[in-house]
Amino acid sequence: MDLGISDELLGTFAPILVYWIYSGIYVVLGLFSENYRLHSKQDEDEKNLVSKSAVVKGVLLQQVVQAMVATLLFAVTGSDSQDANQNASLLVSARQFVIAMLVMDTWQYFMHRYMHHNKFLYKHIHSLHHRLVVPYSFGAQYNHPVEGFLLDTIGGALSFLVSGMSPRASIFFFSFATIKTVDDHCGLWLPGNLFHIFFHNNSAYHDIHHQLYGNKYNYSQPFFVMWDRILGTYMPYALEKKVGGGFETRPRKVHKDD
Repeated sequence: MDLGISDELLGTFAPILVYWIYSGIYVVLGLFSENYRLHSKQDEDEKNLVSKSAVVKGVLLQQVVQAMVATLLFAVTGSDSQDANQNASLLVSARQFVIAMLVMDTWQYFMHRYMHHNKFLYKHIHSLHHRLVVPYSFGAQYNHPVEGFLLDTIGGALSFLVSGMSPRASIFFFSFATIKTVDDHCGLWLPGNLFHIFFHNNSAYHDIHHQLYGNKYNYSQPFFVMWDRILGTYMPYALEKKVGGGFETRPRKVHKDD
């Protein structure tokens, strides 16, 4: 049944809806999954340097900006050139997905790394995200508005444009990217999680980056770890069971600051 909702509208708002639904599921799971946490609930409440209400407000602001840019992007690109792509073959769609993933990873790696190495940008922009020493699901998109625009919004726009995907394909790609980003910040290591099976870039990998010793490593997000491996910012880790329950990520060897 046709609900009369355009692909452009769904491509703009579906990822936002997916963000809050999927992160909400992890919030509920976290209440009953102490044995699968990377940090205790007490650490989550005490070690983070920003309130959860401020995180919600920050994420909503970023999502408003993202929706505005997406609306503008769809309006500028128009539908004429996209009509042929609406019925693209599975092979073409898969190729577009892979290209979009690589573009997003490349953009985010280099922008993310630069924000760590530029002292002004880190102090005034990126450090906002690192107020979450103990990551949790709905804090995945908690950033300074400038960072949200540069990393996520522009990165998403480039992925869409370079891959040549249609607005309809973008619904699925950006919803998938959103789910993956939330999963990487969920703070849980749940058995059977397919993201942990198919992606080495996962909640434990990104948790290393949020700790002081891993602050200049594991920049890659949200899909692959290739740029960390190629450029020497990959920090291997071990996942150890804690005596009181839950897991702890530990670096496998000492790294010098690059």
